[in-house]
Amino acid sequence: DFLPLKCDACEQIFCTDHITYAQHHCTSAYKKDVQVPVCPLCNTPVPVRRGEMPDVVVGEHIDRDCKSDPAQRKRKIFTNKCMKAGCKQKEMMKVICDQCHQNYCLKHRHPLDHNCSGAGRPLSKA
Repeated sequence: DFLPLKCDACEQIFCTDHITYAQHHCTSAYKKDVQVPVCPLCNTPVPVRRGEMPDVVVGEHIDRDCKSDPAQRKRKIFTNKCMKAGCKQKEMMKVICDQCHQNYCLKHRHPLDHNCSGAGRPLSKA
């Protein structure tokens, strides 16, 4: 007795005995799974949108938002981004310009190097 049924996740045809995700080892079951994964490090629920892979979302949570000790130790310490347009350099410590009071990398720390718009006039490059 073969009653063909279509899996709503992978859209393949199965009989009534193998229509469940576990029985046919459905590779697209995560699309229909509505469980909320829990971070293994900080034990907080990580929201997953429909169609996203839970493993990927939990991994991103550990890299960005996780409050556990191992995750925080893993993060980079270079968080002070240069404010010069187009520069993506980050420094470990802030380098604040005395005139415009913005943060810059070591290459753009001098007022003439970042076209300073501060109150004082920039001094010569020498």
